[in-house]
Amino acid sequence: MIVVRDGETSKLSSRDAVVAIGVFDGLHRGHQAVIDVLLDLKGSGSDDALATVVTFDPHPAQVLAPERAPRLLGTLEQRLEGFNALGIEQVRVLTFDLELANESAPDFIRRVLVGELRTREVVVGEDFRFGHDRRGDVALLRAEGQRHGFAVHEAPTFGAPRWSSSVVRAALLAGDVEGANEVLGRAFVLRGLVEHGDARGEELGFATANLATAPHQLVPLAGIYAGAARTPDAGWWPAAISIGTRPQFYDDGPLLVEVHLPGFDGNLYDASLDVAFMRRLRDEQVFSDVEALVAQIARDVDQTIEIFKKFSPNASALLE
Repeated sequence: MIVVRDGETSKLSSRDAVVAIGVFDGLHRGHQAVIDVLLDLKGSGSDDALATVVTFDPHPAQVLAPERAPRLLGTLEQRLEGFNALGIEQVRVLTFDLELANESAPDFIRRVLVGELRTREVVVGEDFRFGHDRRGDVALLRAEGQRHGFAVHEAPTFGAPRWSSSVVRAALLAGDVEGANEVLGRAFVLRGLVEHGDARGEELGFATANLATAPHQLVPLAGIYAGAARTPDAGWWPAAISIGTRPQFYDDGPLLVEVHLPGFDGNLYDASLDVAFMRRLRDEQVFSDVEALVAQIARDVDQTIEIFKKFSPNASALLE
């Protein structure tokens, strides 16, 4: 897959393109519907054109309204990996800054779709808006398409519940990972670097990988979750996940994401870890003593292993 950032337009293919446009945060089922239409068009008359996505980084809201900007469902790297897995051949990553925000919709079309990508067909969601002050819509895109020689197609992006990144975020912030996963079409995956902690989990007999997440990354509601973690060398592994402040030991501790991989014996420090969320098990709690906490953690781990078994031996389906 060709990935082209600003300043790298010489890497763009000289072939015509069929193009989908959007942020695509989370690559949920609505986004997948857009890409399905794109790939169908490529396979029915535009097979010599390159299946291309135009996406934006950072999220436009981080530039236009940072105080209201949503937490992100995935990193740009995860988004690109998802495009590749879905069959996209070329991605144009546009840096979203004030200059791009002030570009009119017709100018954007002429510069990117016509000038850079040699666009033959465009696919967008039903509520697509773009350009300065979001004045561009599907009707304007169609009118410009007639002028510049490309067709425009709308893809249905609404399900029940509504397929949107906002719905996924709301579900995760409420701890409803199963509801979020239904809209995503797969398990929500939190990616981060494993950093050194205070070894509290190891003292309790349940060593944990402490996950440092990217800026603006969404973290689900505090609590205990069953899931899976993809290690660099050992593939998917059952994972008991704790998100919280460890109130058993601290009155005002920082929010931590701690992941215990039962049976895993390896060094994960400084590694990138993907953590998939399957089910919320319980709230964070303060127990009568440490022994009661350890007994509950053991039950959480047993439950996690049983839930993980339902996904085995096809754990890779978590991300597909």
